Order: sequence, then C-alpha cells, then structure tokens
Amino acid sequence: MIPEEFSRGGGQRNVLGGPLGICSERPLTGFFRDGCCNTADDDAGRHTVCAVMTADFLEFSKAAGNDLTTPHPEFGFPGLQPGDRWCLCAARWRQAWEAGKAPRVVLNATNEATLDIVPLAALKAHAIDLN
Repeated sequence: MIPEEFSRGGGQRNVLGGPLGICSERPLTGFFRDGCCNTADDDAGRHTVCAVMTADFLEFSKAAGNDLTTPHPEFGFPGLQPGDRWCLCAARWRQAWEAGKAPRVVLNATNEATLDIVPLAALKAHAIDLN
C-alpha cells in the first residue's frame, strides 16, 4: 500500500524545485507503483530518475546485471521497451552516464533526492523537458 504522503507526488519535489510530476502510468512505474518517482527510507535503490528507455541503455543495464526487458508478471513488471518511461535507480543512471549510455530524463518527474547522487548539470544535459 502506498503511504498517503507519497501518492501522486505527495508533496515530494522534482530536481527543479517544483512539484514531482508523473513519470509513467503505462507501464506503471515508481517504487510504490504510483506512476511517480517517489522515494522513502525503505527505497534502498532510490528509484528517483524518470528516464526514457533506449535500446542502448536497456542493453547496458542488462550487461550490468539488471535485465529490464524481460517481463516478470509475478511482480507486476511488464518488461520495458525503448520509449517507455521508468523510475530508474539514481546510482544506475549515474553509472550509465559515466559510461556514456545514460538515457534521457524528464526533469519535472525526477525526484530531488536524485541530486544526492547525480549532478543537476548531468541531468539537464540529458533532459527532454528543458528549454
């Protein structure tokens, strides 16, 4: 069950300081599977980066030990395809960024907690929603 304070952004902020936006409802993403990249103390992976999947990143993630393409219906996980938006672990995004494989990000839906792990400049350089 999603704690009330985390549902639909629940007061959490994005990396630009505004309200946390929805990342994806199809597929349904987020640590709480509420469509937002909310986080809490029990989110050890810090699933806070709203990223747009690419074939290159999905391949990188699989090679790093996290296959995001294979469905796992027993966990409600449909498997991801290029173009899907997903709340990634901030450390995995940073690892991909350092390897030159980082996917694009949606800043308005990326949780400010990400900034403890990833520099804002790196996120902005990969943003799809920055003018």
